[in-house]
Amino acid sequence: MPQRLSIGATVFLVLTAALGLYFAFAAVQGPSGILRRIQIDAETAELRIARDDLRDDVSRMQNLTHRMSDDYLDIDLLDERAREVLGVVRADEIILK
Repeated sequence: MPQRLSIGATVFLVLTAALGLYFAFAAVQGPSGILRRIQIDAETAELRIARDDLRDDVSRMQNLTHRMSDDYLDIDLLDERAREVLGVVRADEIILK
């Protein structure tokens, strides 16, 4: 005849199982869980891409600013920017877009 567990042992096993399930759930779904970690890694990758794009834009703008400075004036760039901003075109020019 199989032995039955006492009420105290049964309560202990149920509480232990419930506590184990709680910690397993927290490890997966909690604020510091695996799923949150995956989400943070994905957001980090997206933000790094955005940061790199912004760095490229800043570098391009620094180059254009340097080329328009008093120390180094690129006449072709000045002409291009003036025509684009003012909308001026000479009669002998052909515009390609």
